[in-house]
Amino acid sequence: MVLTVAAVVVAVACIRLGFWQLDRLHGRKDANRAIAAAEARPAEPFASMLAGTEDPLVLRFRRASITGRYDPSHEVLLYGRNAASTGEAGDQVLTPLVLPDGSAIVVDRGWVPIESTVPLQGALAAPTGEVRIEGVLFPPDAVSTPTAGASPAVNVTKVDLGQLAAQMPYRLQPLYVLLQVQDPPQSGPLPEMPPLPPFTNGPHFSYAVQWFSFAAITIVGYGVVLRRSRVRARTRAAVTGNGEGGT
Repeated sequence: MVLTVAAVVVAVACIRLGFWQLDRLHGRKDANRAIAAAEARPAEPFASMLAGTEDPLVLRFRRASITGRYDPSHEVLLYGRNAASTGEAGDQVLTPLVLPDGSAIVVDRGWVPIESTVPLQGALAAPTGEVRIEGVLFPPDAVSTPTAGASPAVNVTKVDLGQLAAQMPYRLQPLYVLLQVQDPPQSGPLPEMPPLPPFTNGPHFSYAVQWFSFAAITIVGYGVVLRRSRVRARTRAAVTGNGEGGT
């Protein structure tokens, strides 16, 4: 009886977890479709987009056109990013673009070799003067509260707008831009403009298969144990019967 209850509980739990992972898979696919639809929309002026919403984060994954002036003196490097074209190790450069209202938006201008230092110089340097860009708006990886008295970072491992805002002299917009078009363009091939992140469905399907497999193993294992228990019971009964018959 205890074995039966345990087997049922384990099998039901595994099946429910399997369906939960399938629900998460469907949610991931729906999210990917929504992101793809947002990215496919034509670029709109960022100022107009901001004016049309009270929550700028609803603009994530939309394409925006923005005019401003780069401030390379506050550039940082997004550490440990490989070049999309060659796979070579390096970093991506994050440069604030100062907007006409005095705020700024962080722009991921793309990949640079690992030996690069900020502010970037020569052909890697951000264009001077007024610049018009187009790119996709992304939510930050984090918005942390920096430690008081912390030194300004020049290398970061994620786009943390809380950390970056604490070391910049202007208000940062709550989104950052993955650069796609820049006018005037770079004078050379670098920074290599970053590609849009690929869509993936995550590990949910494989996890669902694992949970359903665990349920099947539990049921089959219970059946094997139950069968062996019955065989042993019949064997004991036969031995007992033979013993009684021989006396």
